[in-house]
Amino acid sequence: MPQAALEDSQPRVIFEQMPDGSCAHLHGRWTAESLAVEAHWDALQADLRSVPQDCHACQWDLRAVLRMDHTGAQLLWNTWYRQWPDTLHTLPRQRAMLERVAQFSSVLPPRRRVTAWDLFLRMGAVVVRVEEHVVGAVRLLGQLLIDAVQLVRAPRSGPWRDVSGHLYRIGATALPITALVGFLIGVVLAYLMSQQLRQFGADAFIVNILGVALIRELGPVLAAILIAGRSGSAITAQIGVMRVTEELDAMKVMGIPKGFRLVLPRAIAMAIAMPLLAVWTTLAALLGGMLASDLVMGLTPAYFVTALAKAVQVSNLWLAVGKSTVFGLMIALIGCHYGLRIQPNTQSLGEGTTASVVTSITMVILVDALFAVVFKDVGI
Repeated sequence: MPQAALEDSQPRVIFEQMPDGSCAHLHGRWTAESLAVEAHWDALQADLRSVPQDCHACQWDLRAVLRMDHTGAQLLWNTWYRQWPDTLHTLPRQRAMLERVAQFSSVLPPRRRVTAWDLFLRMGAVVVRVEEHVVGAVRLLGQLLIDAVQLVRAPRSGPWRDVSGHLYRIGATALPITALVGFLIGVVLAYLMSQQLRQFGADAFIVNILGVALIRELGPVLAAILIAGRSGSAITAQIGVMRVTEELDAMKVMGIPKGFRLVLPRAIAMAIAMPLLAVWTTLAALLGGMLASDLVMGLTPAYFVTALAKAVQVSNLWLAVGKSTVFGLMIALIGCHYGLRIQPNTQSLGEGTTASVVTSITMVILVDALFAVVFKDVGI
């Protein structure tokens, strides 16, 4: 299209001072196609910003507009603050379009001030949601204890095939990623600590710091966070898909207990796999720290292993294993809790999976802090 034609079709507003007041002359094509052009839109916004504050006292002349659709009419109606100007010159078809826009345009409600009562009601809604989650979690935990007692009484009827399958998916398939992340964390920690300890001539104490930090805290927490994001989300998604595909309803009709067939196998598998993964991640992190210490500070692996056994008490390892078992049970229960709460639609499935991961990671950190406070005198 020639440049002259493009300029002629560009929507614009030209203000002219008349003897009886100012007049706004509209030109160009006021259509969705023309307004979608970024250059046209920016230029038109600049023109509309120069509209006098009392735009209704200004005369508006639309007769030179080449074409106008409902998008352009809506833009004008919003510019007039959804009120007709005092003087308006239009063609009959333009007037009819503006009247349709004025008829079906909704009036924006005035913004309410947020009062103390509104804040109180919002806080009440949050408390109710938290109460629902707490009651659901307690009910799920109680059902898990009942199912565990039933399993002890009749172990042959237990869902052991499901337990073995979950053990493989939760534990065995997570070995590569946990080892890689643990190894890299160990390398980074050893390198950063060496830079600081070298300034004080305390190179040998890197074994003490790495041993306590990795065995007692970072190994179990890092493994739990990885499993929460990897397996916790998978648990929620699996149960959520069963809700979407109505498999949970079919289990209810057939009399199959959801807690015994869905929650119990995942909880047992997570409680068994989580301590093993924590030890595996800790070993990988110690290996990375040992190699980095050898390269950066010249501490041989033989010295590292000997000093580690003297610097770190065995009670730290037992504390890490016990803490990891609690992490595993908690991640499994949170994943099942959110999975059973999912509604039969895809949006609820995505929201439930996200909430499960966030809640699991948050609870892992909170419970780890609680363990650190309660067992502060153990192994130190």
